[in-house]
Parts: sequence; C-alpha cells; structure tokens
Amino acid sequence: MVHLRIVVPSALAPKVLDLLDATPSVCNLVYLPGTARRPPGDVILCDIAREDASIVIDDLKELGVPRQGSISLEQIDSQISDAAKAAERAARGLPSDAVVWEEVEARTSETTELGGNFLAFMVLACLIGSIGIFTGSPILIIGAMVVGPEFGPLAGLCVAMVERRRGVALRSMAALGIGFPVGITAAFLFTLICVATGLVDADFKSVDNPLTHFIAKPDAFSVIVACFAGAAGMLSLTSAKSGALVGVLISVTTIPAAANIGIAAALGNWTDWRGAMAQLSINLTGIVLAGVGTLYLERRLYTRRRRRHVDDDSRVAAGLPGAERSARPQR
Repeated sequence: MVHLRIVVPSALAPKVLDLLDATPSVCNLVYLPGTARRPPGDVILCDIAREDASIVIDDLKELGVPRQGSISLEQIDSQISDAAKAAERAARGLPSDAVVWEEVEARTSETTELGGNFLAFMVLACLIGSIGIFTGSPILIIGAMVVGPEFGPLAGLCVAMVERRRGVALRSMAALGIGFPVGITAAFLFTLICVATGLVDADFKSVDNPLTHFIAKPDAFSVIVACFAGAAGMLSLTSAKSGALVGVLISVTTIPAAANIGIAAALGNWTDWRGAMAQLSINLTGIVLAGVGTLYLERRLYTRRRRRHVDDDSRVAAGLPGAERSARPQR
C-alpha cells in the first residue's frame, strides 16, 4: 500500500474526495478541512493499493492539485486492516509488479546529483578496485563494484530518455562524465605512488592474473551480462523490493574497468588500456540500452492501462473528462 497526503484548496477538495471515494482501491480516507496553513486549504489522507497509485496520482494532477497544493507519497511496509486487503483485491495486478512512476522519478532525481559524496565514492571505489587488480583479489573487485555509485546516474539517464526529461538526462551525463574521469585519475595517481614505493612492479599487467584478466579482455559475454544487468537494474528500481540491486552492481565491470584504465595509463600498458576502455564502453552502453528498453516496455504497459482507466467511474465522480464523453458532440 501507498499512503497519500494531499494538501488542496477548499474549493477543489470536494472533487478530490469524490475521486478518491469512488476508487475501490482506496481505503482509510480522512478529510481534515481547513488544517493546512502553507499553502492554505484542506488536508486529505488516504491509503491506496500500489497497483493504482500512479493512476490516481495522474487523476489528481489532472484536477490541478500540484499547481494549487501538493501530493506526498509514503510507502507502507505493513498494515493490519480488512479494508486495506479489500482495496488491494480491487486493484488489478500484483503489488510486486506495480510501478509507482512518481517514486521512480524521485529515486533517480536524488541519485543523479553530482556532489562531493558522489565523487568521493567514485574515487574510493576505483582505489579499492585498483588494489583488487594489483593483488588479484576477487573480493576487493566485488567490493569496488558495490561501493561504486555509478548505477544511480545510469538509471537516471534511462528514466530521462524514456520520459523525455532533459534536465535529468543532463545531470546524469554530467555525473558520469565527471565522475569516471575523477575515479580514473585517482587510480592513475595511486598506481604511480605504488610503483614509486615498490608496492607494485613497473611491468605489472592485469591480464597476467587469471582472476582479473577479464577486466581488460571484453568478449561476447561482456555484452550479454551488461544487457542482463541493465534490465535487472531497472526492474529492481521500479519494483517495491529493491534487494536485487546489489546483485546488479556486482555483475557489471564498470568500476574495475575504470580503475584498470588508470592503472594501465600509469604503467604505459596501452594494450590493457584499450581493453579496459572497451570493457567500460561495452558495460555502459549495454546497461543504458537494456535499461531504456525495460523501462519503455513498462511505460507502454502503464500507458495502456491508463487509457483503459479514462472512463472509470471515479473520474466520472470527480468530473474529469473521459474518452467517450470527450468524443460526444457538444450541444
């Protein structure tokens, strides 16, 4: 279930109440007249089945609620209520398959910001990856993958491309375009320090270690895994449970490849450098293409459901136009 807190002008509150009251997947509807101070108006609280959350929010947007008030969403982890069970049964589909698009937009908007923490995580991830490559440690390679924050901007770019949100796309590309060079530079400088202090041999090559040679030797499976990871990442992002995201981070070779680019450049090993560059490019491209394809399919399914909802009784109760009513000639 999803909890909605709606602040709405008093003149618009009756339509909002009619809409929510006529929606079978809504329960625990509470009306608090005159309680909002900024902006002034009424407060309406309700719980709605996750499957219908975006559908109803789109109706509220059509009524003009965001322009004159606000809509806040909060995920309900558990609820003991027969009314809530009835509301969930009234919604079509399964909660685990439902996509709350407003929630997806909020998640990606937060993770596309280019800030100090993002750059710090990129640097630390590449440094951990560098040590993993030096020592041939798969554990450290996996740790670098988990620490790396690059999937946030990649997911933001996918969402922006599907929903045509230019601002989010620019922020995502800026985060990737600055974050990866910063991480690569950190790995480059760290390698020079390690060579100067004798921690790493000047003739070190990552491809000599069977546990890390894949980082600089992309193959057909690199493309396949990147595409699978991109699709899995988008499904994890849009679903109610996002525990699979950690597995997605571990399955892609973006951070280790970035670290190896810095290492190979510092050692003048241009064969490894070209291989790591190819691995990074393949992973980024595969993730974005598969992510966009997955989100596009989910969006099409939502759009088709939204079209079927246009003539719903709840919209009639709120006075919203429907396909059949809009098609009738005006007298």
